Amino acid sequence: MSSIPLVVCDDSNMARKQLIRALPSAWPFEITQATNGLEALEAVRAGKAQVMLLDLTMPELDGYGVLAALREEDLAVKVIVVSGDVQEEAMRRVKALGARDFIKKPADPMQLAEALDTLDMQLPAATESSPPPAPLKLPDVSFRDAFRELSNIAMGRAAELLARVLKVFIKLPIPNVNILEVGELHMALADAQSDEKLTAICQGYIGSGIAGEALLIFHDSEIDDVARLLNTSKDESAQLEMLLDLASIIIGACLNGLSEQLNLQLSQSHPMVLGQHCPIDDLIRINQRRWKRTLAVEISYGLEDHDIHFDLLLLFTEDSVPRLREKINHLIG
Repeated sequence: MSSIPLVVCDDSNMARKQLIRALPSAWPFEITQATNGLEALEAVRAGKAQVMLLDLTMPELDGYGVLAALREEDLAVKVIVVSGDVQEEAMRRVKALGARDFIKKPADPMQLAEALDTLDMQLPAATESSPPPAPLKLPDVSFRDAFRELSNIAMGRAAELLARVLKVFIKLPIPNVNILEVGELHMALADAQSDEKLTAICQGYIGSGIAGEALLIFHDSEIDDVARLLNTSKDESAQLEMLLDLASIIIGACLNGLSEQLNLQLSQSHPMVLGQHCPIDDLIRINQRRWKRTLAVEISYGLEDHDIHFDLLLLFTEDSVPRLREKINHLIG
């Protein structure tokens, strides 16, 4: 054998491109790309994986499901998890399922090389008859895919802080990224039932040619449960202060995560109540003049073993998109 079969499994084109670029150039990998866990398992069963670089948050079958299937089928592959979910509990769970190492996104090339070194693999000796590895076509990365991956990493950093505050494991979704007209915000908030009362906190941000608002929506029926987790009294003013504090943590961590990746400086205003105990229709109608056309990132955090969800929208002004494209194009090369 003249190469090491390696599977790079991530639903994001940008993430796979970054990982492939981060691999040590001296290692003779034969790379197979998988966009979800089912494709990764197919590659392993076909003998295309001695090593796997595995994301956690994916459609079809997530990284936890892949690790469980590898164990159940007794498939011999050395897995390094590369994820934006940096909760301590996530790291503990993947190690318990057999992952050899955990690297946070975006992967640092030196850290990735060190993790590969610990796998104690014999590098195959090249022979004169060994054909050179076929040139690998890197994935094409669209603006939407790239911004979704950046949001995924930022979302994970916010979840890690939230998990420490609430002392629960945070279930992470795949972020939705869309250019929306204000009338389409109903679609972006599909998880929020129109007949349910909501409380919304907003926080503005501006800097480096970019501006927008973050909107964090709490379901009123769940606020008492959140208060119990934080030992907050049922007094309405105390609970509102609690929601403002949570919004500051979640929104601040997400925006800081995006800023670091894009090398931006964003100034954030203080969080404020945008609507309290009102239906989603009223929330949109009251504020539709503020939003107009927007680049919207939708994230819904879930708390494990609790019927609690936090719906987060990052709404960037239409004028911000060209600057974001410029920054992303520079990042992906």
